[in-house]
Amino acid sequence: MSSPDSHLVRVTHARGVTTITLDSPHNRNALSHRLMTELLAALAEANADDRVRVIVLDHTGPVFCSGADLAETAAAAKSGQMPAALLGDVLGAVARSAKPVVAVVRGPARAGGLGLIAAADLAVCTAGATFAFTEVRLGVVPALISATVLPRLAPRAAAELYLTGDVFDGPRAAAIGLVTATAPDDDVDAVAARWCESLVRGAPASLATTKELLRRRAEPDLDAELAHLSEISLRFFGSAEGREGVAAFREKRDAAWVPRSDEDGAVAAATP
Repeated sequence: MSSPDSHLVRVTHARGVTTITLDSPHNRNALSHRLMTELLAALAEANADDRVRVIVLDHTGPVFCSGADLAETAAAAKSGQMPAALLGDVLGAVARSAKPVVAVVRGPARAGGLGLIAAADLAVCTAGATFAFTEVRLGVVPALISATVLPRLAPRAAAELYLTGDVFDGPRAAAIGLVTATAPDDDVDAVAARWCESLVRGAPASLATTKELLRRRAEPDLDAELAHLSEISLRFFGSAEGREGVAAFREKRDAAWVPRSDEDGAVAAATP
């Protein structure tokens, strides 16, 4: 068991990339109230720090996340203060992060842990990682995680896996859209590193707005949709980021926001 003074979430930073590591292996990185509180604080701090360009969500121990802390849930049942009440805040914080979030899944994930993976922008898992929506087998419903999971999954796959609670592997997770890619155990870090190297080359405000674009629902009227998207395009072409990006391309150099190898990525985001 961890001591009251120990942290269940660890944070490191290098060259524009902040890694937030779930570090509660004694209970398989279960989503306890304390772990989620620390995770929310780490995400808020990373999003407020201009040095941070990408957030990597990693874990210690063989399990990425086992879902809700069932021991804590059972103890809290009488008071009604369920730890799962914080899960919506956590999923929202990951999904709405202005910085791209990359999940690195080295082992099993269950229930709420799948909501966390789906909330990330990119996710890589080992081929041997396993997944399951176990809620119906526990007499509960995968309701809250559906906000992030269902937009990712093929509908038929969602029906099968939600209703059966069956275990599926990394290749199936990639095929249905839960994760972006699978990789051999020894290559998972390399895949995440390649993504991070690409992501730090994106302009901060441009990345944040592109994330919003990916989440939004299109206007039902085509002309209204085109007008809205045109406004975004014109605003960014005239922005400080847009002008710098075009100049860097023409001059065959890195844009000012790209962290240099001799620094930790302390780059101020230009505002459109």
